[in-house]
Amino acid sequence: MPEEDKHGHSRIKLCVSGAAETDHCGEGALDQAVALGREIVEQGAVIVTGATTGFPLWAAKGAKEAGGTSLGLSPASTEYEHVNFYKLPLDYLDLIIYTGFGYSGRNLLLTRASDAVLIGCGRVGTINEFTIAFEDGKPIGVLEGCGPTALVIREIMDKGHRHSDNVIFDADPKKLVARVIELVKKEKEKAAR
Repeated sequence: MPEEDKHGHSRIKLCVSGAAETDHCGEGALDQAVALGREIVEQGAVIVTGATTGFPLWAAKGAKEAGGTSLGLSPASTEYEHVNFYKLPLDYLDLIIYTGFGYSGRNLLLTRASDAVLIGCGRVGTINEFTIAFEDGKPIGVLEGCGPTALVIREIMDKGHRHSDNVIFDADPKKLVARVIELVKKEKEKAAR
């Protein structure tokens, strides 16, 4: 690790956004989530999730299986509330930040605390995280083939008459992570100028 990064502060943080309830997701969506989590770690980044079930949990599982660091931002104010009120897991997370801001506040912090957002099969919370990241100009990677979310996001951009070169689509978790990391590096280079 270079001297300027001896503490790992500049490691890229990639948020994984996706459905907590995955019944509507496509076949193999959870396997794709695991692969996405593994790729995040294998490509040198840290996974950040909403400390929830479903697609993000499986991505965190993949990250931990690959020996990576996993950070979760909870909507709850305490671990007790996280587990007993929100019914959220503690598994596969090295550190959980209890925001106390509910889901909508957590979503804002989650996307802003990350360098980019990777989107899998999702529901309305995932779309909320997409729109926050989109409005903030964050790099966004949309995983195709794991459910209808990629089509919904394309439709939102088309019908909203807004597109961005910072939103990329790919069905291959490895390629998607690599492409998003490249966008993040370009953004960091621009900011350093």
